[in-house]
Amino acid sequence: MKKIVSFLLLSVFFMHIALADEGMWLPLFLNKYNIEDMQKKGFKLTAEDIYSVNNASLKDAVPIFGRGCTSVMVSDQGLLLTNHHCGYGQIQEHSSVEHDYLTNGFWAMNKEQELTNPGLAVTFLVRMEDVTDELLNGISDDTPEDQRATQIKNKSVEIINKAVFGTHYKAKIKPFFLGNRYFLFVEEIFTDVRLVGTPPSAIGKFGGDTDNWMWPRHTGDFSVFRIYADKNNKPADYSQDNVPYKPKKFLKVSMKGVQQGDFTMVLGYPGTTQEYLPSFAVDLIEKLYNPHKIALRQKRIDIMGYEMEKSPAVRIKYSAKYAGVSNSWKKWIGESRGLKRLNAVEKKKAIEKEFQIWADSKPELKAKYGTLLSEYEKAYAEISKYQHLTNYIGEGIFSIEAVSAARRFETLAEVNSETSKEDIDANKKTLLAWTEDFFKDYYQPIDKKIFEEILIMYSKNVDTKYKTPTFLLIESKFKGNFSKYTNWAYEKSIFTSKQKIVDFLSTFSHKSVKKITSDPIFSLFFEIRTMYINEIDVKFSQLQSAVTVLDRKYMQGLMEMNPNKVFYPDANFTMRVSYGKVDDYIPKNGVKYLAFTTIDGIIEKDNPEIYDYDVPQKLKDLYYAKDYGKYGQNGQMNVCFAASNHTTGGNSGSPVIDANGNLLGLNFDRNWEGTMSDIMYDPEQCRNITLDVRYALFIIDKFAGATHLVDEMEIVY
Repeated sequence: MKKIVSFLLLSVFFMHIALADEGMWLPLFLNKYNIEDMQKKGFKLTAEDIYSVNNASLKDAVPIFGRGCTSVMVSDQGLLLTNHHCGYGQIQEHSSVEHDYLTNGFWAMNKEQELTNPGLAVTFLVRMEDVTDELLNGISDDTPEDQRATQIKNKSVEIINKAVFGTHYKAKIKPFFLGNRYFLFVEEIFTDVRLVGTPPSAIGKFGGDTDNWMWPRHTGDFSVFRIYADKNNKPADYSQDNVPYKPKKFLKVSMKGVQQGDFTMVLGYPGTTQEYLPSFAVDLIEKLYNPHKIALRQKRIDIMGYEMEKSPAVRIKYSAKYAGVSNSWKKWIGESRGLKRLNAVEKKKAIEKEFQIWADSKPELKAKYGTLLSEYEKAYAEISKYQHLTNYIGEGIFSIEAVSAARRFETLAEVNSETSKEDIDANKKTLLAWTEDFFKDYYQPIDKKIFEEILIMYSKNVDTKYKTPTFLLIESKFKGNFSKYTNWAYEKSIFTSKQKIVDFLSTFSHKSVKKITSDPIFSLFFEIRTMYINEIDVKFSQLQSAVTVLDRKYMQGLMEMNPNKVFYPDANFTMRVSYGKVDDYIPKNGVKYLAFTTIDGIIEKDNPEIYDYDVPQKLKDLYYAKDYGKYGQNGQMNVCFAASNHTTGGNSGSPVIDANGNLLGLNFDRNWEGTMSDIMYDPEQCRNITLDVRYALFIIDKFAGATHLVDEMEIVY
């Protein structure tokens, strides 16, 4: 048996950087393998200034915000900036018709007015470490996959326990290069995080979902939070005795702005990329998966949008849901177009043709890699059937709110004579609390129409053998009339009404189980779930596992075939550095987009008839008076800028940093033409979109009058 040669991967990963502006690099290795290129492009600091274990560094100012965003520390009193859309859930949670912080904004004028956010956490990276050799010791290319997985799992627990022993830290181990390397991440997590300020949605979400993923952009996408700690500056749950956290590092805020061609660096937590997918997978994404997922979300967006336009109360209830649904919907549209424009499938095939020639060139290579591509093709032909169905279940059936509610009652549906009263009471208590929260943001007419339309789409686009009894009932009893069935189901079901659920739970006993299991919406959930478990899950999981093994071998082979090529690991929501420059681009023939936008564009888009473009009067007054204070330059107030940094989801809220390590702005989006960068990067088209920090300060100070927050920050000119 041959032992996996990890030195080969290291030698390739640690090559001098050659690709302009592409890549999401681990800060641990900047000193040897990135810093020279960064400095050639204008960076003035050292790798140690970005990532250090022994000294305060930029990494200590850039925590994870919540479960999917990045943020940046901007004061020695725990003040933190992230995107408005990252804090949107918290802002919505505090909003009501009486206190509509989404529409009107919110600003705490002192620390006592700051709002608590149960469940929100901010996570700092303490250190990272390569643990590949320890984790894979004794594993070879011939080691059975189940044995490999067991060793990795057991050894990971051992390494993690050792890393955090005697501390309050948490740790995790993540795979890199598709399972060829592994890194340990030790973290410190703070759970007392309070909302300090947010601009109104007409600023923080200006342009709404129409402008989402688009450039030029004029969105003031920021919100302000503060981290609190105990009196020893350690993490603590909320307490009135907690004090503002003193970070190891916070960023100075630059008032210089940026010019065309300036160096920029993004430090943050990109979520997921798939840069090394084979052509078979890319072809399915472009031509099968994305089109159907787009159509499913389009239906939900149309229904929600129609009802939200009619009622301010419904708009508040569904604003976060609508934004969440439309975000990926629009991204998938841009991604598919970008892949087609780049001819991505054919480019992948060209690489694979070269790979096959190389694999066939020597007996030992042929034995290891010779059949890999044919195995890929066969696996994806099979997996596509199951992935298509899974998309219609996840993006379709299980996206219906009433079905989601029914899923919550599965444990209660399993109650029998042996279930203790204590367990039942505990379950009921949990469900009552959940019911209160769920129906706060529920509007039955929206859910009911989505239910009907999703069932129609499932029926039309899913193989007949996956039509469960509900669909047979619709065809027989309701003669294929989905509208009549929906009316009947929503009238009969307990999961479409808060009062029905409350009444049901208040009188629940062992004998009540049948009312759950016979409920039409619970029945739909249960039969779809059962069908998936019995007919899909095992085979789908086997195929996915097989593809995972092929991915690992293909990645290893690509690196072995190209010893002089630079490879960077796919994003996996771990800290990364990307760098590039402020740059314009040409999206299509005859059109050129500049790298900057100004407040002039906000006024040009002003439309009081459209919620997302209704510019607040005070902002217009400041504009016409040219009252930009110290934040404008030469009578101009910049709003956003575009640059060539390689980013993805998770980078929302990431600081965009200048050559001297100062804060220039907050990354919040990509351009639509560049959304395929998760799969294939194009330096001519891919741009990250950044909120100029000067515009954020202008809003905080001149618009909101929260000057005390600016006074907390260290401003550099």
